[in-house]
Amino acid sequence: MTKAVHRIILLTSIFIFLCALLLSPMEAQSVSAATPSNTVYQERVFHSHSGIGKFYMGREIAKVMGHQEALWLERPNRAIQEQPNQVVNALALKPTDVVADIGAGTGYFSFRITPLVPKGKVLAVDLQPEMLDIIEFLKKENNITNVEPILGSLTDPDLPTSVDLALMVDAYHEFSYPREMMQAIVRALKPDGRVVLVEYRGENPFIAIKALHKMSQKQVRQEMQAVGLQWLETKNFLPQQHVMVFGKQQT
Repeated sequence: MTKAVHRIILLTSIFIFLCALLLSPMEAQSVSAATPSNTVYQERVFHSHSGIGKFYMGREIAKVMGHQEALWLERPNRAIQEQPNQVVNALALKPTDVVADIGAGTGYFSFRITPLVPKGKVLAVDLQPEMLDIIEFLKKENNITNVEPILGSLTDPDLPTSVDLALMVDAYHEFSYPREMMQAIVRALKPDGRVVLVEYRGENPFIAIKALHKMSQKQVRQEMQAVGLQWLETKNFLPQQHVMVFGKQQT
């Protein structure tokens, strides 16, 4: 092989590599769409920097907020931006309820719920042991006895089968295995149990949150229906978030 031919082959290889590297996300999605998969999830090489490259029902799953961002969860202006006390009051809890706070983080919502369930308890579930350490510290520091930290897995929150309400605040869009997680949550719900998701409104492009960390009502309802949950109502009293309520489908 002459040097000239070798050079042409080398340049051609580099050109093909660069074309693949510069392929836009829109084109990458078109390639993926052209080869549909029967699996629940699809993996794509080209994806958002805010996502993990894994798609579920047309939605890319967002990256998880790590325990390093714990202070962000406890930021002072969160009370104004997200109105957590109003959210908790809107849950209409009974004193004996067992509430699962899935993706509890630092327990920001868990500790606001505990006074409303004095004869019940809050199951504060998170994947990160560091978050659970924070919850355990705050629990002891404030002498709270009805919060139970639980270390969940990517596919199962490890709940007892006696939950009255499962709450997910700005967490569901980060689940690596949303189908399996929700199936496990549904199994843990009492027959009249409820699931409440609080998510930034994906329909509104002017909400200054990364796109993958927002969800539209349409998308959420579609994903909940896939695991046997029916939409009951959406409360829109928050300035930027939907509060979406679901129950088990009645047969």
